[in-house]
Amino acid sequence: MLENYFRNFMGASPAWYKIAIAFFLAVNPLIYALCGGFIAGWILVAEFIFTLAMALKCHPLQPGGLLAMEAVVIGMATPEMVYKEAHANFPVIMLLMFMVAAIHFMQEFLILIFTRIFIAVRSKKTLSLVFLVVSAFLSAFLDALTVMAVLITVSHGFYGVYHQYQSVHGENDEELASLRWFLRDLLMHGAVGTALGGVMTLVGEPQNLIIASIMGWSFVEFFLKMIPVTGPVFIIGAFICFMVEQFKMFGYGGTLPENARHVISTHARQAAVTMDGRMKARIYTQAACGLVLIFALAFHVAEVGVIGLGLIIVLTALNGITDERAIGKAFHEALPFTALIVVFFAVVAVIHEQHLFAPVIEWTMRMEGSARRVAFFGASGILSAISDNVFVATIYIAEAKKAFDTGLLSRAEYDLIAIAINTGTNIPSVATPNGQAAFLFLLTSSIAALIRLSYMKMIVMAAPYTVGMTVTALLAVVFLL
Repeated sequence: MLENYFRNFMGASPAWYKIAIAFFLAVNPLIYALCGGFIAGWILVAEFIFTLAMALKCHPLQPGGLLAMEAVVIGMATPEMVYKEAHANFPVIMLLMFMVAAIHFMQEFLILIFTRIFIAVRSKKTLSLVFLVVSAFLSAFLDALTVMAVLITVSHGFYGVYHQYQSVHGENDEELASLRWFLRDLLMHGAVGTALGGVMTLVGEPQNLIIASIMGWSFVEFFLKMIPVTGPVFIIGAFICFMVEQFKMFGYGGTLPENARHVISTHARQAAVTMDGRMKARIYTQAACGLVLIFALAFHVAEVGVIGLGLIIVLTALNGITDERAIGKAFHEALPFTALIVVFFAVVAVIHEQHLFAPVIEWTMRMEGSARRVAFFGASGILSAISDNVFVATIYIAEAKKAFDTGLLSRAEYDLIAIAINTGTNIPSVATPNGQAAFLFLLTSSIAALIRLSYMKMIVMAAPYTVGMTVTALLAVVFLL
């Protein structure tokens, strides 16, 4: 029976990982009893970051959730504190529940956009830049995960069309390898684009809304405060996109075989011709709702989650989606991450209760001017490169708020530090799939195996973006804020 329990525990995760989590759960109460909350708390944070880094082996909700629950049970935080943290960040929870689901009902329109771009632009360098820029624009107003899901769907469709053609006319391994390389490049440029656009607005990434809610910034105010950093970073990101394609560096430079282009383009045109009136009506409705969404966010007509819920109602009503199961599919993507966010808040409650970041804050408070901003940028950036950036942002903005509430920071300095934290948790996080949810989503999708995109391959392809964008953001934090 013990063997069966062990097999059931965390399912298909590696045995060594199961043993590690079981060991953490066994020793944490002893460490708390013998060494106190400060040491036990830091060990818990390290263990939790470890579960985030091992997200490819097991979704962090289960191991991270068990660790957080144990911390509450042994008294490192209280259920009331966990609820208080979740309640304070309720706008973020609503964003994940409703806005992500709302964009699911706009996928036909988004897929059409990327397909037409693909057919219209023949130059690989131009197409890469367009994919990056369009992904950035969409991610500034929509959820980055949804934009990534659309890119994956489009790429999967292109690959499937050509693969079906090969099954009829005979396989050409060289052409198929070139198509894989080409699609791998576009998906990585698109993934970086979601990060470039996601950092700019309060709805671009979940941590942005956390920071904006605490700071009391509106959609427009958030954008204007971030633009001295995000503007130069975007320009450098576009420049890097062009350079890696021009000189075929870091695994980029794949070209689409002419035969594959002809097959895919012909299929896309045939699909457009056979599009019926009802589908055209759906796409026009989705496009109109997209424009309404942009204006609703810009003028902050309601909380982001409420806008998302309204969008769900309008899109499903006008497009005839009335079946409960069809509506439920829209929530599949967001709810696991929503649950994980609440687990983040439980760990944050432990951090606050055990005063884990007090020494760090005291150290940063002894600095002055730009050095203090650099410290927050660097500390949040390093952690965001190896663990989830939402978790890191939640920790640091809460500690900055505490310093402001106690009079250690002026309002002007508090604003600048919030900008540094936001850029620190967004930009360096492209270094690994662990930091950016969109990158992890791409790596764990079915398309990754088809285009031969591995964990290390993704790190190598992200490297020029990581270095160039992080250095630019750091310089902007120092000299432009």
